[in-house]
Amino acid sequence: MTDTQNPTTSGSPDPRPSVLFVCVHNAGRSQMAAGFLTHLSGGAVEVRSAGSMPADQINPTAVQAMLELGVDLRDQSPKVLTTQAVQDSDVVITMGCGDVCPIFPGKRYEDWALADPAGQGIEAVRPIRDEIRTRVLALLDELGVPAVP
Repeated sequence: MTDTQNPTTSGSPDPRPSVLFVCVHNAGRSQMAAGFLTHLSGGAVEVRSAGSMPADQINPTAVQAMLELGVDLRDQSPKVLTTQAVQDSDVVITMGCGDVCPIFPGKRYEDWALADPAGQGIEAVRPIRDEIRTRVLALLDELGVPAVP
């Protein structure tokens, strides 16, 4: 028998680790984390982000802060958190969404306590961005995925 391909792993018979980042508006922290993980994993990790109450657009200051480090979020948009996104992810990282995120047995959950960049200027967003980058690098290490330079 051949392996049945799982559509949640982009048709690959050898699924990559998958990570879901969740914050309330999916406009700042979770988008920056997803951008870093996509960029730093070189595609070796399946990355999702979502919000319990998605905003209309990504925080422009978060986009600007990420562009300073060569990560472009301009083609991203806030997405609503679905049960399916949680079920399809190996690791679920929340950032201030409280009890809204559904819990499933066998999933790894983390909560990253980070300041919210909403309404902040670039000087306040840079340290949040840098903390997210540090945490994403640690996550890559835990997943056994080497970071690309």
